[in-house]
Amino acid sequence: MPELPEVETVRRGLHELIIGRAIKNIDHDTEKSFPNAVADVQSFLINASIADVRRRAKVLMIDLSTAYTLVIHLKMTGQLVYRGDSVFGAGHPNDSLSLWGAKIHPKRLVNTITQDEFVRLYTELREVMNLAIEKGGSTDKNYVNAEGKRGSYMDFARVFRREGLACPRCGTEIIKFKAAGRGTHICPYCQVL
Repeated sequence: MPELPEVETVRRGLHELIIGRAIKNIDHDTEKSFPNAVADVQSFLINASIADVRRRAKVLMIDLSTAYTLVIHLKMTGQLVYRGDSVFGAGHPNDSLSLWGAKIHPKRLVNTITQDEFVRLYTELREVMNLAIEKGGSTDKNYVNAEGKRGSYMDFARVFRREGLACPRCGTEIIKFKAAGRGTHICPYCQVL
């Protein structure tokens, strides 16, 4: 399911496609997915125009001319934080790629990471997230952007889902293992625990 880069890609696409347009009707899968009274929908949604499309973390917010905001969650499975004693989780594959770029093992405890390593990690995370957004996300199973196109970010992934292949930095075989219940990919030479 989509992670933050995919949500930002959808936000950008929707921003280009729907700003200023009016909502004429609605359709949803189940009452649970859109739990609003018909009278409320008629008053705040039908004929409202789209004023803005924003994102807060992995949640889309569509501001309406009626001063209401639609809040949309794309049913993602990724996490923002793995555990209190772990480095972090930026969502697959971003966490694996950022940690690889910073040469930090995903099982390192936060209190063992130096200031220089945090700076490297922050720099890598920004680069990874920016590239992921630029490439339209990592396309996993059924994800597409606002125009129905798949992202190409996985073509640029250096370790994620590359187990058994050579590390692009040192040539050591990439391995996969579980960290905090999630599959993660590392170079055992570049990312020593």
